[in-house]
Amino acid sequence: MEWNYEGYIDSHGIPVFDTPKKPKKGPQGEKIELGVIEYWDNEVEGLKQDQDALNEFYRQFPRTTKHAFRDESKESLFNLTKIYEQIDFNEDLKNSINVTRGSFQWQNAKQDTNVIFVPNKNGRFLITWVPNINIQNRVFVKNGLKYPGNEHIGAFGCDPYDISGTVDKRGSKGSLHGLTKFSMEDAPPNHFFLEYIARPQTAEIFFEDVLMACVFYGMPILAENNKPRLLYYFKKRGYRGFAMNRPDKKRNKLSVTEREIGGIPNSSEDIKQAHAAAIESYIENFVGLLETGYGNVYFQRTLEDWAKFNINNRTKHDASISSGLALMACNKHRYSPVNVRTIKAVNLGIKKYDNKGVTSKIIS
Repeated sequence: MEWNYEGYIDSHGIPVFDTPKKPKKGPQGEKIELGVIEYWDNEVEGLKQDQDALNEFYRQFPRTTKHAFRDESKESLFNLTKIYEQIDFNEDLKNSINVTRGSFQWQNAKQDTNVIFVPNKNGRFLITWVPNINIQNRVFVKNGLKYPGNEHIGAFGCDPYDISGTVDKRGSKGSLHGLTKFSMEDAPPNHFFLEYIARPQTAEIFFEDVLMACVFYGMPILAENNKPRLLYYFKKRGYRGFAMNRPDKKRNKLSVTEREIGGIPNSSEDIKQAHAAAIESYIENFVGLLETGYGNVYFQRTLEDWAKFNINNRTKHDASISSGLALMACNKHRYSPVNVRTIKAVNLGIKKYDNKGVTSKIIS
């Protein structure tokens, strides 16, 4: 907007970007004493208490491409104000330095041993937190199955895909998010520490990436079971103990397939509503400007996906699906089924009598 904003173009047709030391003349001879960028910054500062109006100002007078293509606040399912506060904070302070791109690898290329993280500019993983070495690769074996040792620290959510290639070569991407919860360990609470949004050449590469991330952090995973190949992959490799069962049903109420491989369906309307509510609650409490400063969600693709999320068309929102499942996995107690206790009067056939007078009478 600074290139053609009315009132801030001098008599030569050149925009007055910065406030001049001496006033400049406009096309009609008027004085221009303020630069358009300072004017824009003043407007933004004055609208910070009204985030809806600020969002609309960004849309009408954009200084970046992202400003121009922002959504209207009233059209979003989630709090766009807080999402864009976080996006702007990340961009202004260059918070990309808090994010490391890299890859996970089996140590010495030997599967089912320890996993290491290797920074790599072409890596598919973005991470913001690495656990202390004493709690990395914390896996224990029970009845021949491997289980995560850091379930009390956090969990993963995953939106997988089954088919390696598609006709149009686009297809849905595999998405994985890692989230911590409050614990006594040395880990930031309620923090999204890992983002993976990619579609490698084969589905098996994606499955192995997800498996290595789970082993490195020693955390379980809640994945959609509508595309079950990932969960079968975990079972085949002996990691069924990492695949969480759906938290909204007791084990004896699970289907045969759910009992075999775990996971949660995305077709149920109740699950869709619970999933969206989990993201909405997290955004309100941990994203954007808070009483203690700004939130620490540094993954811009995830924030932008939340901003565009459409609960009636969730196919394109891989990041929202996996991040919401991570939230549900870390707060599974909220979705546990509650047994309703009902007390009914039972007629034992015992009559009551009124013993007043000479003859007892049955009380009806």
